[in-house]
Amino acid sequence: MISTTASSTPPLSPRVPDLPTLDLLVSVARLGSIGRAASAHGISQPSASRRIRTMERLVGVPLITRTPRGSRLTQDGTLMVEWASAVVDAARVLDSGIDALRETRDRRLKIAASLTIAEYLMPGWLVALKETNRDTAVSLAVANSAVVHELIRDEQADLGFVEGPGPVKGLRSAVVARDELVLVVAPKHRWARRQTLSPGELRETALICREEGSGTRAALAAALGSEPVAPLLELASTTAVKAAVLAGDGAAVLSSLAVADELASGRLVRVPVAEVDLGRGLRAVWRTGTRPAGPAADLLALARRRGS
Repeated sequence: MISTTASSTPPLSPRVPDLPTLDLLVSVARLGSIGRAASAHGISQPSASRRIRTMERLVGVPLITRTPRGSRLTQDGTLMVEWASAVVDAARVLDSGIDALRETRDRRLKIAASLTIAEYLMPGWLVALKETNRDTAVSLAVANSAVVHELIRDEQADLGFVEGPGPVKGLRSAVVARDELVLVVAPKHRWARRQTLSPGELRETALICREEGSGTRAALAAALGSEPVAPLLELASTTAVKAAVLAGDGAAVLSSLAVADELASGRLVRVPVAEVDLGRGLRAVWRTGTRPAGPAADLLALARRRGS
């Protein structure tokens, strides 16, 4: 636990040199010359000299005596190198620890996806991801879009995929694929032979719907400009919605991905809706102030390539 009380350790003095300059000073002591130290650090000798002089002004004492034969530490410089060496060694331990954290992160990927994406797109994406990230353990949480948003906000998932109609406050997002919503009925339904349906008719019809929070339901409301009337049924899965449409006289608006097989076999019939754009973007979402990295970045890039 990090303490924030008044008795906490005070912040470092502005007299403390930055870590790269301390590392440079240690190299001068080890290699015996500013030029050789500059070469080891990949900088020019004038640049190295400027850094050393800046450090000397900062601490207020000379640290190096420069001679034609090289650079020799002053007595104060020798003491400074002793202290700096401990700091640089500790920084290397920190650097190694950060690498270990990154390796651990790269072996673990937590994803959350809304139902349509999880069922119809995610399997192919994850198989492709495994080809380049064989050692990454992937866990997938499946929920409606609203719950996916919460999982990302609560840091329970590294990357989410949703079907909602637009950006969400507090989250970054990017469209990775396109989809289309379609109105479907059973072959015996009264709309099965309709050439088109008006937006008003659809808006005033009690549909078989997914639960509130569903991206499909939100996208339909956005396309129509308002929520349709109260649903005929609210069901928790796309499979249940399709089964209810097949079994009765109800209609539903679902992803074209979810009903492709039923439309191809004639078990469901598509009813065109006039003057309404039912296309939508499928989005990846992540926390504001962060950027997908490691396997999460790989999955995001893969989804974009396959969705384009």
